[in-house]
Amino acid sequence: MRQYDVIIIGAGVAGLYCAAALPPHLKVLILCKAQPWECNTFYAQGGISVARDESDISSHTQDTLSAGAELNNKECVETLTNNSILVLNELIEGGFMLDRDENGALLYAKEGGHSKARIVHSGGDATGRSLHTYLIGKLRARLWKNAEVVDLLIEEDKCYGVCVQTKLGTHNLYAHHIVIASGGVGGLFKYHTNAYTISSDLHGIILEHHLALQDMEMLQFHPTAYVDNPQARKYLISEAVRGEGGVIVDDLGKRFLFDYDSRGELAPRDIVARGIMDYCAKHQRKAFLDVSAFDGGFKNRFPNIYRDLSPYLNIPFEPIPISPAFHYSMGGIAVDTNGLVKGMSNLYAVGECACNGLHGANRLASNSLLEGLVFGRSVAHHIVENPTRTRIAHFPLCDEVLEKDGDSKLKNVLRDIMWDKVGTIRSKSGLDSALGGIEVMLESNIGRMLRLRLLVARKIVQSALNRTQSKGAHYRVD
Repeated sequence: MRQYDVIIIGAGVAGLYCAAALPPHLKVLILCKAQPWECNTFYAQGGISVARDESDISSHTQDTLSAGAELNNKECVETLTNNSILVLNELIEGGFMLDRDENGALLYAKEGGHSKARIVHSGGDATGRSLHTYLIGKLRARLWKNAEVVDLLIEEDKCYGVCVQTKLGTHNLYAHHIVIASGGVGGLFKYHTNAYTISSDLHGIILEHHLALQDMEMLQFHPTAYVDNPQARKYLISEAVRGEGGVIVDDLGKRFLFDYDSRGELAPRDIVARGIMDYCAKHQRKAFLDVSAFDGGFKNRFPNIYRDLSPYLNIPFEPIPISPAFHYSMGGIAVDTNGLVKGMSNLYAVGECACNGLHGANRLASNSLLEGLVFGRSVAHHIVENPTRTRIAHFPLCDEVLEKDGDSKLKNVLRDIMWDKVGTIRSKSGLDSALGGIEVMLESNIGRMLRLRLLVARKIVQSALNRTQSKGAHYRVD
């Protein structure tokens, strides 16, 4: 029987920083569904929001609360902002390289919803990739690739381990502490910016074990994704592009977003995304990101965006066709301020998969990497301060068929339903229609992994129906 002190599900920033903060004498295993770089951290472009100095903490706190429509858990917001300088200094002292000016001073960018420039970045627009590579290089824990968690071994208020599917078969792995850091729900939507591994499996397992998901209707759609590629994962164009001079126009060159908010392109993401969808629908126009103001400087500031889009477009002189796409889930597995899953004594969730109320109704730009760092660190500290020794327990292996013929087709049907009916703008009739379609699929002859997705999708729709008033990223037209 394989027994560990801590098993961490997910190899993004939250899971990796949690592992890094655990003492070296603990036996730690990290499980990732595919390759470790197939996570949202790796694709994060913008940067890490951090208070400029002690005097900026209160402003960072207020910006976070304002973006979240004041539905945030203020204690968690203050934990985030009060620890931002601390984790940044830890990274710098550990050798993490951030972009600096010719005098060695940190470069700060401004993004939508921030009252000042406070986003640090690495490699221009490759902060997530740089951070992920750095953390992987520091990793002491054992890491299993291509290891898909198909169940949690739960009895009463304890989680004894996980059931995991690998190329060598199905295994039960046991641990005294389990940390879920599996990311959000992007795979449920037709258009999204997430890694292909992000499919809400663990959220569904949580529901199966009668544990709670919270604020699942609060879904953030990034306003600027390149839409002319055939994959479901659309190419994200960082918020920082707009923060530094990029503007959104229609196919006639009109900057229309000031019709929706006085801040135009620099309004919070939910306002910008809805503005684009509403304007294009009403006026039968297309939306573009105009980056011509950068002239020759675009390639140096955003080298990865330039590299990936230049085969298709003359960047920065040709406008980039864009559309909103699902980006981030503010809701998730309900946890307390210590990251403990509510109702459990040794099961934690951290990062995008978790909901402690930090983001409220809408996440402030570039708070996600910071969240993974701050709360990944705090979960590790809570584990050390609250050691648990679970008894030896033996659970049967999960023997459900994981995927059946026809599941792939139904996954695409689900993605269409979620995009069309549960997107940036919602109505009761649309949500009712979505719920009906999901219920029909749940009654079908389907595999386990699709059923887990459908359970989560149903919870999202039910949450959206229950919140009849618009708030933040949740917008009802009725």
